[in-house]
Amino acid sequence: MGRRQIDSEPTRWVSLILLVMGLFSCSLVYMFMSSILRPNEDAKFSLIPEVESMEVEENDGGCCRGIANFELWGAAVKWGSDHKFNSSIECCNACKAMCNVNDGPCLCDSWVFCGNPDACGSKFGECWLKKQKDPMAPDRQEAGENTIWTSGLIFGKGEGIVKMETKYGVLRIKLLPECAPRSVMYILELLTMRHCVGCQFYRAEGRGQSWNSKGHHLKSASFGPPFALIQGSLEAEGVIFNKIPTEECPIIQRGSVAWIGSGPDFFISLANHEEWKKSYTVFGQVLPEDMEIAEKIATLPTIPDVWNNINVSVLEKPVSFSVRKFNKVSIKA
Repeated sequence: MGRRQIDSEPTRWVSLILLVMGLFSCSLVYMFMSSILRPNEDAKFSLIPEVESMEVEENDGGCCRGIANFELWGAAVKWGSDHKFNSSIECCNACKAMCNVNDGPCLCDSWVFCGNPDACGSKFGECWLKKQKDPMAPDRQEAGENTIWTSGLIFGKGEGIVKMETKYGVLRIKLLPECAPRSVMYILELLTMRHCVGCQFYRAEGRGQSWNSKGHHLKSASFGPPFALIQGSLEAEGVIFNKIPTEECPIIQRGSVAWIGSGPDFFISLANHEEWKKSYTVFGQVLPEDMEIAEKIATLPTIPDVWNNINVSVLEKPVSFSVRKFNKVSIKA
């Protein structure tokens, strides 16, 4: 017995050393990623997702998230008393299945689920599938700790699109409520404002010699600078911005719209950034045909700056934009 205790000492020291080395490596990655996308150290973000009683599905069907302690109202297309599941993911997917159509509106664009056995009682497992009069302005019933429901939105093909209007053109963005419901709810709140004072792009960096026009990284090329993105803020005067917990973080692709940390700063990627891993909440995707506007903004005059020892390019004149609902006529596949 004594021998085994003595022999375990070196093992414990080795484990401790490896742990310290691991923490040091993570710290380096944290500082580097923060430096790339953040102008001041006070606003650094965490790469560790915050858990907010949300369920995530990671399969070929994509993510299916909702907001806990939040109830959406609307006309029921399936009554929860006769329609029950074991998880909010199943409820979300049931709504999504009624929205997988090539043409026409979704038959279901919102869902409400009761998943806490103690709080729900006889309502436990109820999955209400609903249809909003306007999914871009959903009917909200209740929110708060006393609300027993979890709710989410589903946008079908050609739906859930907002536009960022700049003097250089319009960027249409498909919102992703199944992946980032809290983020999308904030964007929908911005749509109620006449002006988005404070919304602007302030940093612009092209693809340089590192990525081709389709966003693919070129062999043996560096990963920046420049970092192939345009960066800005979605903090509008008159709207209180509450930090948004980390939601779904897929790999950044060309056209991805993602928060930096918990927002309100965000970026639109001009390239595929597999090297950034799953570090950012993606809440939208620029329509492919509008990426030329983002590329145009990336060519505007800039001045060099250094953020935490990283060379960046800041726009000489920030580009203001407004956020508007996009009334579709036709959307390409």
